[in-house]
Amino acid sequence: MRRTFVLLTAALLTGALALPPASAADEGFTIKDPRITESSGLAASRQHPGIYWTHNDSDDGAHLYAVDGRTGETVATLTLTGVGTPRDVEAISIGPGNQIYVGDIGDNLGGTWPHVWIYRLPEPKTLKDATVPATQYVVTYADGARDAESLVVHPRTGRVHIVDKDERGSHLYEGPAELSASGGNVFRRVADVPDLEATDAALSPDGEQLVVRSYFGAVAYDWNGGKIRKTGRLSVPFLGQGESVTYTADGSRLMYGAEGAESSVEPGEVPGGPESPAEAGGSAPSTDGDGGADGDGGGDGISIGKGALAVGAAVVALVGLSRLRRGK
Repeated sequence: MRRTFVLLTAALLTGALALPPASAADEGFTIKDPRITESSGLAASRQHPGIYWTHNDSDDGAHLYAVDGRTGETVATLTLTGVGTPRDVEAISIGPGNQIYVGDIGDNLGGTWPHVWIYRLPEPKTLKDATVPATQYVVTYADGARDAESLVVHPRTGRVHIVDKDERGSHLYEGPAELSASGGNVFRRVADVPDLEATDAALSPDGEQLVVRSYFGAVAYDWNGGKIRKTGRLSVPFLGQGESVTYTADGSRLMYGAEGAESSVEPGEVPGGPESPAEAGGSAPSTDGDGGADGDGGGDGISIGKGALAVGAAVVALVGLSRLRRGK
């Protein structure tokens, strides 16, 4: 009986602690570069497996950093030329043809700048420090200036969308079919993103799923040709001031990041994943932006960690087995 009990114990712990398979670069890492203290955007490279592009929020100049997700070390720094002086860089996304789009779309003056900018540059085929010319696009909104921290580029059409940041509820804006470097680019509101103060967003590699995150949670949508349809809330790892999200290059996981020196990047389930509330149609325990209990409207789910839940389940099972054994 003792041997059976030991074998059952080992089996329970092994099964309970098992996680979905992932590459080393997709299991989470710490950004080690001391220059990166305000990581405000994140984009997984499709050309260089395991590499994540990021940037500082402001006061850093026109720089992008390629971070190795296996080590957390910066392997290349790009300096952009032809874009002037960035004001408030908040987002990064990779579009068709391995083109990097950078959103200088924040507005620390509360939505009063007459225009913001998007920069586009080709992702280098070789990762090394380099100076890269970029194309600058002037962006305005059809309904007036606003603050924003979320930019996505559709992986098939190349069309750019922005989600503004509004504590009363955010909104999805659609840009023109093609951005113009010689004229203005007017973004128009096409959908509401309610109950969420958006700090970043990400489109799945197939362009079918949109995830919008806030400081403490995330909401999943079917892209539905740009007419987004909410499918549920997602639990996110608690990292402090949550500022960024990206899909892994293969679309199997979401990676969440935060601001701060030596900030962490941690994985989360994708919509429709094995433990995703979106798939189940239910709601995960969550909090709103102020840390209070969240009802059906909010999207701020905070993950307490599958490992902790698994250990708890295993302990309960082992206690039951132990009592059963003593009764024999």
